[in-house]
Amino acid sequence: MNSASLNKNSSHIKKVSPNKRGVKIAIFSDSHDNLPNLKKALSFCEKNKITTIIHCGDLCQLTSLITSWPKKLDAEVHFTYGNADYVDDINQQAKTFKAFKIYGQIGAITLENKKIAFTHHSTKAKELGETQKYDYIFYGHTHKPWEQIIGKTKIVNPGTLAGMFYKATFAILDLEKNKLELKILERI
Repeated sequence: MNSASLNKNSSHIKKVSPNKRGVKIAIFSDSHDNLPNLKKALSFCEKNKITTIIHCGDLCQLTSLITSWPKKLDAEVHFTYGNADYVDDINQQAKTFKAFKIYGQIGAITLENKKIAFTHHSTKAKELGETQKYDYIFYGHTHKPWEQIIGKTKIVNPGTLAGMFYKATFAILDLEKNKLELKILERI
């Protein structure tokens, strides 16, 4: 990974319009170019009309997401780099894939008045949690689904979409119901 290409940590939080983007978010991490699993998870998003996807890094190549993308899926992908991502490839491909938003090592959005941050590493997630600026923080890297609460902040690892070391999983956050659900890919 070319660390020189990574963006600096940003205090800017992008506000995502709830009217356009809905209230359910899919959270992926560590997909590691696993095309069948990406296709299945994205198909789930299409069928369930999920219009916001957060990817917490280790996508590896953006081409894997583009080739797995269902034709009728109208969603934005908010992405933060992981340690296995091909940064130059992702930056180049992102120029033509307008639904893909790159945030560098830490990203943050506001949706339905909830502040949501995302990163790849658990140490950064914990640091963000200690600030108490966010309602939810998502991270990846360990491949293990995990949930922790620090003060008012829920910190969550959705697991590995690739199914490496653990079963393939991702998370769905329903902001309207304030409900977080782990999805085991083989059960959907």
